[in-house]
Amino acid sequence: MMFAAGFGTRMGALTKDRPKPLIEVAGKTLLDHSLDLAREISPNAIVVNTHYFADQIAAHLSGTEAVLSNESPDVLETGGGLRHALPLLGRGPVFTTNTDAIWKGPNPFSMLRDAWQPDEMDALLLCIPRDHAIGHKGNGDFLIDNDNRLTRGPGVIYSGVQILRTERLEHIQDGAFSLNLVWTEMAKDRRLFGLSYPGKWCDVGTPDGIDLAEDMLEDRDV
Repeated sequence: MMFAAGFGTRMGALTKDRPKPLIEVAGKTLLDHSLDLAREISPNAIVVNTHYFADQIAAHLSGTEAVLSNESPDVLETGGGLRHALPLLGRGPVFTTNTDAIWKGPNPFSMLRDAWQPDEMDALLLCIPRDHAIGHKGNGDFLIDNDNRLTRGPGVIYSGVQILRTERLEHIQDGAFSLNLVWTEMAKDRRLFGLSYPGKWCDVGTPDGIDLAEDMLEDRDV
């Protein structure tokens, strides 16, 4: 599941006439950077949710294997958007990914797939050590204990990529909601896990992030 429905307001003028996933970094759209990584693991399905400038994303993906999950009239946030797309994804655990980051290092989906242990995990989040995160401000989102379980606190940064069991989505009453609600319940049950990424990761949430990501890819100082 690729999240591409948001408004991209932090991008300012760059998203006045296009959605953020279609902004280019190093000659390729953010969406295509994410798609190329996903294709490397040959998933059963690739679903992209849309809302803001949905027609542009639909045109961009025309002729590809990606299936669209349009959210209308209102954007449903990450949790509601994922639940809305479940008929297209199926009921098993799914990968989810944001589409506003650039990676340099191992394939994030491959790493999660190889570390996934469904008997003890309800979610496995790929996390970034702060010194590996380019263009991200803040103290981090989670703490990882010695068993790789996650709790809230200043530490590693959530990368935007995870494997998630979807059963808990059905018990939330709101139509639009964040996956944070599900993570909170998983953490209480000690079934929320994290995996640390060894490469570099750049947050492309603002215009400055474009240059930072291109410098990272070219091994220029960032």
